[in-house]
Amino acid sequence: MAKNPMIGFQVDRSEIRYVGHDLQRPECILAEPDGTLWTADARGGVVKIMPDGKQEIVTQAFAAAFQETADEASRFTRGTLPNGLAFAENGDILISNFGTELLEVMRRDGVTRTLHDRIDGQPIGKVNFVLRDRKNRIWLTVSTRIQNWMKAMSPKVADGYIALVDEKGIRIVADGFRFTNEIRLDAEEEYLYIVETTGQCISRMKVAADGSLSQREIFGPSKLGRFGFPDGIAFDAFGNLWGTLIMADQLFFLTPEGEFHIILDDGNEEASLAMEKAFVEDRLTPEMMLAAGGTMAPWFASITFGGADLRTAYIGSLKGTRIPFFPSVVPGLPMVHWR
Repeated sequence: MAKNPMIGFQVDRSEIRYVGHDLQRPECILAEPDGTLWTADARGGVVKIMPDGKQEIVTQAFAAAFQETADEASRFTRGTLPNGLAFAENGDILISNFGTELLEVMRRDGVTRTLHDRIDGQPIGKVNFVLRDRKNRIWLTVSTRIQNWMKAMSPKVADGYIALVDEKGIRIVADGFRFTNEIRLDAEEEYLYIVETTGQCISRMKVAADGSLSQREIFGPSKLGRFGFPDGIAFDAFGNLWGTLIMADQLFFLTPEGEFHIILDDGNEEASLAMEKAFVEDRLTPEMMLAAGGTMAPWFASITFGGADLRTAYIGSLKGTRIPFFPSVVPGLPMVHWR
């Protein structure tokens, strides 16, 4: 097998640049081949960042609550909070709205409609991430059924699930996860990789032709790193799975064999250790979480590959106002919309 180009790689801080300005909760980022970026924004939609750096916000209805709310914990738990993004087959933007608990689709002019708000007759819950596969099916993660997600940051809560939307409608295909977060399919779409944020691990399941999931197992270490919670993930072309540890603000990758490597650390170790201890003892508070994080893009939330050759890595965040990016030694795995 060829040598893994990521072994020994560390992000060179001198090569980190930034794009975007005055963003609000740029959690998820989509990249297009022409260099255009689309990022989720707490004002109720997305921000389009053109290759020349110009940007515009695209919303159905502008929401100022995120910016104007004085209480920081409330800012991250209430109102419209566009979270995960994916391109629909026609180029519209699928939005998993963590605040309104809706799966939405937005045209590029801002016109938005709800695709799904209930499942099995019940409210969906905290819709976190959305992913489209090569069969044009939509995969959806729900982190928790608890309305205030910060109360679900507990080792005792495992009410997250994965839903699938296809020609049959929407249905739950796997349940019982510890704060289900981002998901990714491998290059063959044979396995679905699942971030369990409060499980502090990544699971994977075998994908059948009909979309059913089986053979759940942990991929890589049962606990990722000393502290922190996995959030966003993305594959590179070699098969490494990159990811972020939110609040600890670390960037890592797992080799195809599941070996864990940290390649960037922007966290506050003292605050991270205090947060980890409180989490293990099931006494983690919003104040402890808010005290953690770095300065580059506080609360690392996602990793996205872009650029014409997919060799530029972008970091999304919950508390940042711009997007850091840096060159990667290996290209990202092209997503289904990449043409």
